[in-house]
Amino acid sequence: MDKWRNLSIGGIAGVAARYLLATWIYKMAGTDFPYGTMAVNLSGCLLIGVFNSLAEVKSALSPNDRILLMTGFCGAYTTFSTLILETSNLINDGEMLRASMNFFGSGLLGFLLFRVGEYLGTVI
Repeated sequence: MDKWRNLSIGGIAGVAARYLLATWIYKMAGTDFPYGTMAVNLSGCLLIGVFNSLAEVKSALSPNDRILLMTGFCGAYTTFSTLILETSNLINDGEMLRASMNFFGSGLLGFLLFRVGEYLGTVI
């Protein structure tokens, strides 16, 4: 039962964190580009990289901790399906450059930040 509790708690926290960060980013940067979603996806890649290193390299996370942080929190915090939807909307609006920036920027920078997160997880 601990797994389900941890999954639920992590999911609730992830959803709330996603909403709060994206809303704040949109208030600061505007809504003409999906900055909020990009910020959430990239920071989520960093976090899951850190958590993955803590779990795999340092053995510092128990299976229940992984469920809480990686599956629950990060799973609810990052939604790349929103990335695809917003990229499609930009394409539909004729914004090919912005669509490309959104799609490839999130993927490439997310991967790079995942690697940084993994490194940070090994030095913590």
